Amino acid sequence: MSSRLMNASSKDTTSSVSHFILLGFPSSPAGQLLYFGLFSVTYTLTLMGNAAIVCAVRWDQRLHIPMYIFLGNFSFLEICYVTTTVPNMLANFLSTSKSISFVSCFAQFYFFFSFGCDEGFYLCVMAFDRYLAICRPLHYPLIMTKEMYTGLVIFGWSGGLVLFVTPVVLISQLPYCGPNIINHFICDPVPLMMLSCSEDTTTQFIYSTFNVIFMIGTFLFVLCSYLLVILAVLQMPSAASKRKAFSTCASHLAVVVLFFGSVMVMYVNPGSGHPVKMQKMVTLFYSVITPLCNPLIYSLRNKEMMAALRKIFGTEKMLHKI
Repeated sequence: MSSRLMNASSKDTTSSVSHFILLGFPSSPAGQLLYFGLFSVTYTLTLMGNAAIVCAVRWDQRLHIPMYIFLGNFSFLEICYVTTTVPNMLANFLSTSKSISFVSCFAQFYFFFSFGCDEGFYLCVMAFDRYLAICRPLHYPLIMTKEMYTGLVIFGWSGGLVLFVTPVVLISQLPYCGPNIINHFICDPVPLMMLSCSEDTTTQFIYSTFNVIFMIGTFLFVLCSYLLVILAVLQMPSAASKRKAFSTCASHLAVVVLFFGSVMVMYVNPGSGHPVKMQKMVTLFYSVITPLCNPLIYSLRNKEMMAALRKIFGTEKMLHKI
């Protein structure tokens, strides 16, 4: 009899939490409306900027080369990335309950961090493409065939979606018996693990190891690729070629620094106990600010992209008429 009661109690304990409360950015109702307006504008600009690059790559035949195909996919990935979190955050600014269901919370967790992993993989793919184009220009057409870049595009999209299944399943299987308040604006794995009834050091270790291997591995790959690119550029005899190569690499490196710099602060050592405000600000930076900046970084320093955008949106014809 007692064993039955213990089993029933254990079952009720692990399934007692049906939803979580995302505190977000606590403030007065007027402050919540201000946040709503600010992040609505930011989200809209992010969608417009990245969608413009996707359209330019899709509709301008001059951009149908691997470098811009990767960039177009990266921009579309940014749209998916911000859409996993920002709409829910905007809804919470107008909500009094600020609740999210257990399933929705872990779905957000899965897609947000899967697309985040995919961004890391795409940065590796783009670095590899620049390495081949600049360091192995004669072999580039032979290596970067249609089959090759199609495979890299598929890998860029599927890599994170496959890899992040394990961490999400492990953390979702932890016992949650209350409290259910997450002092964050997204379903972040660190506060989720802290809400668990039992401290599962094995899950924390697996999650930390996964993050270290992924982030250090991808960062070193990107870093080594661009170091080789820079060495090759320095040996170029033409000053014009140097300027063009450095301009392209500078935009890529700026995105790399924005992405890896902020992410490593948070997730290489999730048990380090970062202050809550710092966690929110760093997460806000790489989840909202970086996707907003990326279209500007890639387009403003790229003449071909700027020409394509002017052509797509008709500003080139208007300038000629004037």
